[in-house]
Amino acid sequence: MMKLLRDDRFWKIGGQAIALILVIVVAAILWDNLSANYSQLGIAFGFDFLNSQASFDIGEKVIAYNPENSYRQAYFVGLINSFRVMGIGIILATIAGFTVGIARLSDNWLLRNLAGLYVEILRNTPLLLQLFFWYFAVFISLPKLEENPQMSGPVYLTNRGIALPWLAVLPGFEIWLILLTVGVLVAAGLWQWRARVMIEQAKPGRQLFWALSAIALSAISAFIITRNLPFRLDFPRLTADLQLEGGLKLTPEFAALVTGLSLYTGSYIAEIVRAGIQSVPKGQSEAAKSLGLTSGTMMRLVILPQALRVIIPPLTSQYLNLAKNSSLAVAIAYPDVYFVVASPTLNQTGRAIEAMLIIMVTYLSISLIISLLMNLYNQTVQIKER
Repeated sequence: MMKLLRDDRFWKIGGQAIALILVIVVAAILWDNLSANYSQLGIAFGFDFLNSQASFDIGEKVIAYNPENSYRQAYFVGLINSFRVMGIGIILATIAGFTVGIARLSDNWLLRNLAGLYVEILRNTPLLLQLFFWYFAVFISLPKLEENPQMSGPVYLTNRGIALPWLAVLPGFEIWLILLTVGVLVAAGLWQWRARVMIEQAKPGRQLFWALSAIALSAISAFIITRNLPFRLDFPRLTADLQLEGGLKLTPEFAALVTGLSLYTGSYIAEIVRAGIQSVPKGQSEAAKSLGLTSGTMMRLVILPQALRVIIPPLTSQYLNLAKNSSLAVAIAYPDVYFVVASPTLNQTGRAIEAMLIIMVTYLSISLIISLLMNLYNQTVQIKER
């Protein structure tokens, strides 16, 4: 017995077993307490309420929804609204972060210090305060429709939202989408092939030429099949009853949320990019300059590919932060999944535990998917050992 107690393997397994037992005991106590409280209220734990009629409207929706639909449909409306914010926010934050991060290392004094000012102000200001600023001080303060909001051309800037020209889908769009998807996949393959030729055989790669040729060929094929373009430019217009129709309409809540999240997260990404670029040995840039490469080519082909190995892991954390910070939409009444489930659904059904579990599982699933995709991409930029 004493010999067993002195064995490290026993304590490693025994410690995990004790921790597991404690977790089970705590979970059982919490479940028993929950069951007792629900029994006193005459409520049975479950998610059957999701099939009940919601009886509330959602101001901003992409899929069909009305108050007669179920809570389940309302959940999906909020989930898609969250996906819109997260997807667009990640793209804009990445663009802003890489642009400012590279500008932080610019030889231009004014550009370098403006980028530094942007980073310092946004990183040291609470995100919620920034959202309030964009919502109340910027987008809600835009002119009313009655005050001639048409600023330049077909663009409307109003306190009801922003209306921009956008593409309206025409018949034959599905064929175009399929062929262009094939063209993009072929272009990606050609890009990799020409890059390998350039590295292994020291021949001109011309990746952009080959990639654009593949996409152009797929577009020409789609036009020959459908004999028309897949879309037309749709301009917003003001109706007689002062309503905006056509084009792309962005509500003040959506615009403020995306702008605030993108710029705030972009300030952190900028520092990550700056650190990643500075982690590349100076000899790499000096060697690239000695070969006569321009600054843009050097950054694209020499510096950034090596810096990505340092950039991607912390960049993943910022993407996860943006996804979770999107729940602050409730502060400016944007109907994301947190707002829909935690406000009208919880208030009407009284199912606080179930509602919180739905929100937790939703954000956990989104975070795990983002982590998985970024980890897969991270593997592609790492040094391959031979």
